[in-house]
Amino acid sequence: MEIGAKIHWIKSCSSTNDLTKELAISGEEEGTVVVSEEQTRGRGTKGRSWYSPRKKGLYLSLLLYPSQPQISLLPLMAGLAANDAIFESAGIRVGLKWPNDLIWEKKKLGGILCESGFLGNQASYVIVGIGINLDQRREDFPEEIRSLATSLKLITKRDIDRKEFLQELCKALNRWYRLFQERRNEEIVRSFQDYSILPLGERIELLTETEEVLGTYAGIDSKGGLILEREGKRMTFFSGEVRSIKD
Repeated sequence: MEIGAKIHWIKSCSSTNDLTKELAISGEEEGTVVVSEEQTRGRGTKGRSWYSPRKKGLYLSLLLYPSQPQISLLPLMAGLAANDAIFESAGIRVGLKWPNDLIWEKKKLGGILCESGFLGNQASYVIVGIGINLDQRREDFPEEIRSLATSLKLITKRDIDRKEFLQELCKALNRWYRLFQERRNEEIVRSFQDYSILPLGERIELLTETEEVLGTYAGIDSKGGLILEREGKRMTFFSGEVRSIKD
């Protein structure tokens, strides 16, 4: 299996994750990638929309059939791969925000959305959706996110070739997914922490589906969960949003 050996290029779709899900159900081979020039209903975490203007970013989904159970590590793996591709293509390193954001100077450069299908308690497939802002100018972003988002063009002051960037991303995804399949979980976690925008010991507020939890960031466990220390106890979360960092 080689990630990117088969790539479906399309001009427009509602969501590359939705198309890749159809491929998974039909038995498409692992490592297949779907790339669209635009998404009309691209989405991020918690049902938010992901702004996906035509030929301005890289919008793709990757189909995986993981053989190890710790699939909560896959967003971290994808973030590390995206960081490597950005470095090879643009010469910069970005920050990683658990579990799925790419950050440059407090602005969002890209995001990752993993969705899974299950047979019983085991994932039968995982779709890794990746969206990265490449060529947007400031005025290309909707006004409501203009102060919150950035692109590689805004950062580097030069154009980024989408196909060349995709090649670098597939190379990096192959490297990191190999480590994942070899169950080198601690290596993935250590590498993610190296680029994490959250320093150990930072006071943070985590928004889960049911509550807001305030605590001290104590790292990431070997399954990809965020560890919070609160009132002398350690709590582990596998989904959630870090809403604010307390001084």
